[in-house]
Amino acid sequence: MVAGMAFYFKSILDLLSKVIQNNSFFARTKGSNTHSFHSKDEANFHPLGHTGLSDLSKKNVIFDVEGVLLKSSSMFPYFMLVAFEAGGLLRALVFLLLYPVTWMAGEEMQLKIMVMVCFCGLKRESFKVGRSVLPKFFLEDVGVQGFEFLMKFRKKVGVSKLPKVMVEEFMTEYLQMDFVVGRELKVLHGYYVGLMEDRRKFSPLSMNEMLGEPKMECDIDFIGLGYSKDYLDLYSFCKEIHFTNEIEKREWQTLPREKYPKPLIFHDGRLAFKPTPVATLAMLMWIPFGVILFIYRVTVGIYLPYNTHPALMSLSGMKLNFSEPSSFYPSIRTTNKDKNKESKHVLYVCNHKTLLDPVFVAACVEPPIKVVTYGISRISKIISPIRTIGLTREREKDACTMKKLLSEGGVIVCPEGTTCREPYLLRFSPMFVELSVDEMVPMAIDVKVSMFYGTTVSGFKGLDPIFLLMNPFLTYSITRLHKRSGASNKGKHGESLSSSSFQLANEIQGEIGEALGFECTNLTRKDKYRFLLAGNKE
Repeated sequence: MVAGMAFYFKSILDLLSKVIQNNSFFARTKGSNTHSFHSKDEANFHPLGHTGLSDLSKKNVIFDVEGVLLKSSSMFPYFMLVAFEAGGLLRALVFLLLYPVTWMAGEEMQLKIMVMVCFCGLKRESFKVGRSVLPKFFLEDVGVQGFEFLMKFRKKVGVSKLPKVMVEEFMTEYLQMDFVVGRELKVLHGYYVGLMEDRRKFSPLSMNEMLGEPKMECDIDFIGLGYSKDYLDLYSFCKEIHFTNEIEKREWQTLPREKYPKPLIFHDGRLAFKPTPVATLAMLMWIPFGVILFIYRVTVGIYLPYNTHPALMSLSGMKLNFSEPSSFYPSIRTTNKDKNKESKHVLYVCNHKTLLDPVFVAACVEPPIKVVTYGISRISKIISPIRTIGLTREREKDACTMKKLLSEGGVIVCPEGTTCREPYLLRFSPMFVELSVDEMVPMAIDVKVSMFYGTTVSGFKGLDPIFLLMNPFLTYSITRLHKRSGASNKGKHGESLSSSSFQLANEIQGEIGEALGFECTNLTRKDKYRFLLAGNKE
């Protein structure tokens, strides 16, 4: 019934989305495409795909970020991400309700209203959305044609209508642009007041100084790439100006992940979708149903027998795909008694996607089984149907805890120490290898969510399972790999215990990565929190 309700609800929203996308009220593009520039050399304006430029590696470029780099001209989703992730649900609701009003205003006034609603009252020091949330959505909107053309230039200066704090990390950290010109926000006593500073004026000399060029190179060619007449002051000292238009941009393809100059491994935030006006409306309408869905799923997980979970959870839009090698058991069809016998004193080694990974793994291997994890919230402990033990991050103490638990039965461990949303595996801690376990079973986990992420770095971790179980559709894919011998492989061939443990941990990481198609890295939990929170502790 719940799944049927979700499907009906989704169908209505899809229809509404198609209607609105064809309506000029929501499809309005920013910036004029008439190209009515007032310049001494009108002949220097050519379409981006037919510029005729050569030897670009010796030229610098000044380009319109929204017009030349991004496929979409709508800035609403990025401001909504600021409103929701940094300001909360109420601010996001207010911003959505004011959107029709902002649309009727002029472009500059529209921008000022959005900045006021989304930034007013936010603390500057704690604002991390520009670094931890927005880059993912910007990267998914980059046009490959515009990006590849820009990368041919010697040095690249991006000019954006958006506040600099929103675009700077995305441009310099991920796309490796040399400089970003954006609107600065006014700050009072450490808080944004929701107002922007006047646009900065530039000259050829100041531009060269900004790029770190010596004075003798001030005659280096500047090429302007634009979409409208918004930045005539910057284009005025460009030797040539070329433009894109809406027709040309419709043919652009999205920049594939493998072409990112820097891979996107870590990002934060609750929203797993691009919050366009229609999608945001759908999300806000879904939340009451999502709370009911959360209660239903938790009730089934805690109070009903395991053998009833697959059917009852599938009615709510939750799906569990489980696969295993045919040689793991003598027969695919085994009794619960055999599985219980197999699960005793076995260490299940998993990659980490959400806090509920152990629950789904336990459903595949059959209880009784326990899980050890780091930093689990009280809410997660309450709703977990299996016994969950928190680790302290003190190596010797945690090792003793795990040995004791293994003597009582099967244990699930996630040696990455933290979650990773993207298709990458963090470095596996070798501690689980050093427990003198006879059998280890690698478990490869992948999760697909439809609306909310069930993990956070900067938010309240107690809400992680709530957001995860509020998803209209949630798919867990678990693959049980072949058993590995633990203690018997340690210290062979003259290797030290430490090097042997690291090697075996890396081998298991590689097996899981190969099964999932994920890339293995040497990054750790510390790297994740250092990057997303700029050194803040969990």
